[in-house]
Amino acid sequence: MINTALGLMSGTSADGVDGVLVRFSGTPRCPRWQILASAHTPYPTELRQQLVRAGQGEPHSASQWLALRQEVTAAQASCARAADPHRSAQVIGCHGQTVWHQPPGPACRGASWQLLDGPLLAELLQQPVVCDFRSADLARGGHGAPLVPLTDRALIPPIGGWRALLNLGGIANLTLLPPATGPERQAPLQGWDCGPANSLLDLAVERFSGGRLRFDEDGRWAARGQINEVLVQRWLQEPYFAQAPPKSTGRELFGAADLERRLQELGGELDPADGLATLTAFTAAVIAKDLQRSPGVIELLVAGGGCRNQTLMHELRRRCKGIWLRPLDAIGIDPQHREAMAFALLAWWRVMQWPAADPAVTGARRGGHLGVAINP
Repeated sequence: MINTALGLMSGTSADGVDGVLVRFSGTPRCPRWQILASAHTPYPTELRQQLVRAGQGEPHSASQWLALRQEVTAAQASCARAADPHRSAQVIGCHGQTVWHQPPGPACRGASWQLLDGPLLAELLQQPVVCDFRSADLARGGHGAPLVPLTDRALIPPIGGWRALLNLGGIANLTLLPPATGPERQAPLQGWDCGPANSLLDLAVERFSGGRLRFDEDGRWAARGQINEVLVQRWLQEPYFAQAPPKSTGRELFGAADLERRLQELGGELDPADGLATLTAFTAAVIAKDLQRSPGVIELLVAGGGCRNQTLMHELRRRCKGIWLRPLDAIGIDPQHREAMAFALLAWWRVMQWPAADPAVTGARRGGHLGVAINP
């Protein structure tokens, strides 16, 4: 019986690959789990820069795309070897690297491109791989994202009220788990992409530092600045933030062009600390506004690289009044492991023939299996 899976995840920030080796047992609906090993493999600087540029629409030739796909696949394989040197995983779930995401709309079908050569990864590792998790949901009319809420429901127990989980990656996204008891216990799972988290902040830091820095460590730079609250409140009125779920987004909306527009609105003689303070507050304000969609939320568990940004965490606490906010490791899950764990579980579900999709989250016409299974 298959019970050990390796999850590989690289998010919108494109800083590298997280790998988590997990043993599952019990039922697919509510499995028990144990983390056996983990690793983080940073992308080489040039690869990361290429991926960020590609994710913002920079043109590439066919040969450049093929080379980039092979480099990403090699980086995924390196992380897999680091997290599972003895190749004990019976299946590997690999998300790949998103370079473009197109939510469904009135004039177009939804589509999402995760850069990865699945057969090459399976051949390099000589282990079964499940990849391309979004396409089936997109084909059914859904957004194909976010997918982590589906696994949150299986891995994280409910409590006496609405429990929210927040991922602060390149994009901020929320999961809302219904209460364990009471009249709302049968309410549907909720989840959506809120908007930018680290995507704009990291781009701004690189710009302000002349490329010397990649992120605002601990939020110390932003902590020295003054927030332009008038602009924060104006930005909250933009169409994406008024849109009701299901909804999903990425760098194609909150990337370099969007940052340039916001910096222009902040003014020509902008102090970088003030710009970072305002962008940090904007991220927190977007999340706080979205939490108002479910006024019964009593706890917010935070994961992703952004949970190390103390200025961002301070702004979240200030704006999410009445909600108990704490990092995900308070319940025994490393904040950096959550998404890789999710793709380990999605891969396990696929080989167990367990339907994973939830139309209440993604907006698909129906649920079903997710992922394409590849044997070496």
